[in-house]
Amino acid sequence: MPGVAIERSIVATTDQSHSGVAGRYARALFDLATETKAVAEVASALSSFQGLVDESEDLQRLMRSPVFKTEDQTAAIEALAAKAGIKGLALNFLKVMGSNRRLAAVPSSISAFNALVAQSKGETTAEVTSAEKLSAKQLADLKASLKAATGSDVALDAKVDPAILGGLIVKVGSRMMDNSLRTKLNSLKVAMKGNQ
Repeated sequence: MPGVAIERSIVATTDQSHSGVAGRYARALFDLATETKAVAEVASALSSFQGLVDESEDLQRLMRSPVFKTEDQTAAIEALAAKAGIKGLALNFLKVMGSNRRLAAVPSSISAFNALVAQSKGETTAEVTSAEKLSAKQLADLKASLKAATGSDVALDAKVDPAILGGLIVKVGSRMMDNSLRTKLNSLKVAMKGNQ
């Protein structure tokens, strides 16, 4: 059973560069996807699933909340995956995470998986958070700017967080540039309090 293979691979993972629950699941999935030559297919499916998560507060709540029964969470994830055409290894990955009560770690696991894919291609991964979904042109421009700044090809892991209000938060490795409107407003608030 593929789910069992994912669980065995998780136990066997010792790579410290991707530690934690999300990293262990991502490493297991990456290893299995590499073995079955399905890395691109899995990456595409996970990207589709992440898009569903980004667009639905109800889905985010379902994945994070311990109130829901495991069976209900897993059934909901399977139904969504079927609707989005997610199958094979990516579906098994989501089902295993659901049955192990790890759905809250799925977005982090997807980011870690994307980082492993980028690393295998010799790319740097940049996590980009924006208030709204970026267009293909905006993503291409950002990728070109980051390539010029880092000197290597960059794979973007784009996320949407309306709470930042506007601007971007870009994280490349341990470096982070927070140019979000929320951070600017908070800085302004702190500065105004200091002048009282």
